[in-house]
Amino acid sequence: MGVRDLVYGGYERRLTRQLAGADTPRHVGVMLDGNRRWARSVGLTDVNHGHQAGADKIVDLLDWCEDAGVEVVTLWLLSTDNLSRDAEELDPLLRIIEETVGDLAARRRWRIRGVGSLDLLPEATATALKSAEEATAVLPASMIEVNVAVGYGGRREIADAVRSLLVEHAAAGATIEEVAGYLDVEHIAEHLYTRGQPDPDLLIRTSGEQRLSGFLLWQSAYAECVFVDPYWPAFRRVDFLRALRDYAQRDRRFGR
Repeated sequence: MGVRDLVYGGYERRLTRQLAGADTPRHVGVMLDGNRRWARSVGLTDVNHGHQAGADKIVDLLDWCEDAGVEVVTLWLLSTDNLSRDAEELDPLLRIIEETVGDLAARRRWRIRGVGSLDLLPEATATALKSAEEATAVLPASMIEVNVAVGYGGRREIADAVRSLLVEHAAAGATIEEVAGYLDVEHIAEHLYTRGQPDPDLLIRTSGEQRLSGFLLWQSAYAECVFVDPYWPAFRRVDFLRALRDYAQRDRRFGR
């Protein structure tokens, strides 16, 4: 073990001690950003190797979340905008996502939920998400629930929620005027992709970008945001622990 590893290990242990007894976020959302830039930074010409390296990092993150006592994790793997990428990159990326979701489900350690516009996805990808969700739905509720956001966009989620609400009440015979009369925040929240889950307490974005890009747009109203420099494949446990430390040190006022 080299000096660098010793220093790293010591710093990690110190962060862990600092977090003892600190507030832990129930729901953590992560924007897994920078896979392509990481691939180029290490000299890889095929950016799909970056996507694969990013996919391989997910299990580590979920292990860290388990250790910290997190209950829900939302992973943004592919936005609706990403679906317009060239097929040369998009098709291999979708295959990586399908394999990753299947692997997560096969481990039977986490309950998987696909969130996003599945109708926009190729049939194979949508089927992989649905199969993973069905296969893990029987797992104990004490296990972490993992939202896999694929074909996800925050504005589209809100539009889908309102559309679903209108269709539901129209089927029950309600008029538009009646629906408008009792439409409120709670009714819309009941039709979001993440319905039934707590809103995210902490959002983490890797790669140095400092914007949410519509990630969990509705749910993140009072979330604490942490932006970190490492590209997603280079994200380490100390980066995660530092994000938890930043979260624990903030005074959450919830708009008050």
